[in-house]
Amino acid sequence: MGLSPSQSQAGSFALVLGEELGNRRLPIIIGVFEAQAIAVQIENIMPNRPMTHDLFKSFAEGMNYDLKEIFISDLKEGIFYAKIICTDKIREVEIDARPSDAIAIGLRFDIPIFTTDSIMSEAGLIANTDQDEEIDDEEQIIETVEPARKEVPLRDMSFDDLQKMLDDALAHEDYEKAAKIRDEMGSRN
Repeated sequence: MGLSPSQSQAGSFALVLGEELGNRRLPIIIGVFEAQAIAVQIENIMPNRPMTHDLFKSFAEGMNYDLKEIFISDLKEGIFYAKIICTDKIREVEIDARPSDAIAIGLRFDIPIFTTDSIMSEAGLIANTDQDEEIDDEEQIIETVEPARKEVPLRDMSFDDLQKMLDDALAHEDYEKAAKIRDEMGSRN
């Protein structure tokens, strides 16, 4: 769905994936280079020289490998894991990858990105469907985020206040903030 600069980690971005037939969103924090590789592909920018992900595509095509899908396969201690599923028409291979790299590569091959329901349940956020709009390829979200205001630390807030903040963050599609609030609420269970 888009990229937003990270409020909490300088040089990081929140990559937001959207559920195809639902209203859940999956925010993943990624590095600046991976965000750049994703943005370059989304915007159809052709760099003078191939980027690493373009090199991977050329190599795979040169070796007659077809990429089938990207699979965000696991979430352990807040870290996402992914696999690139490819085939040489004889055997299928799963390549371990960081989700940011896998997604940058997947965009270049125009292949689907999947995850499990348990990952969506654990790390996904439910978007306010009243405010969701269709976004075509030319209008991909690359938002800027307002500077953070002085706020009470999440750990010092009541569960009810956290729930209100979560609802507000989702209504404003601030998925990174919503993920932090969700994590704080989950740590109290």
